[in-house]
Amino acid sequence: MDWIKKTTPVVFLVILGFVVCSCRISMGLAPISSIDYTKVKTISIADFQNRAEYVYAPLATEFNQKLKDMFIQQTRLRLVDSGGDLEISGEITGYNQYNEAVDASGYSSKVKLTLTVKVTYVNNADHKDDFTDQQFSAFQTYDSSQLLTAVQDNLITLMVKDITEQIFNATVANW
Repeated sequence: MDWIKKTTPVVFLVILGFVVCSCRISMGLAPISSIDYTKVKTISIADFQNRAEYVYAPLATEFNQKLKDMFIQQTRLRLVDSGGDLEISGEITGYNQYNEAVDASGYSSKVKLTLTVKVTYVNNADHKDDFTDQQFSAFQTYDSSQLLTAVQDNLITLMVKDITEQIFNATVANW
């Protein structure tokens, strides 16, 4: 019986070692199953011009780059200047701020910053997926005690990420 007490921890450690080594956790992006890569190999994304009433110069540049990056990183599509199997174009139509909440003194306590883009999508392999002038928007709020210029870059990054994901899902992910 003494030998059982001595070998039990060793046997337990060996079994635990096998279990740990045999288990594997794999994480990654799910493949985009709605893209038929035998028919669709390229994508062209036109630069979105900023046509909003309030123009913040870095906005269009950041939006255009993030949209292209999203498709390059999450699909096997090759980015071309024009005439791609998939074509995305549009413009930034709104960049506005609104008072959202009022505090006890009657002054604004929160400000809502909204970004809106209009997108046209053409799938030259299957035109049933096409859409024209579909609007996508995102917003962020900030405390009215802060200046827009102090929080603008961070808020734009968040809104651009949100809108590019919406466009990606509406075009190739079909969610």
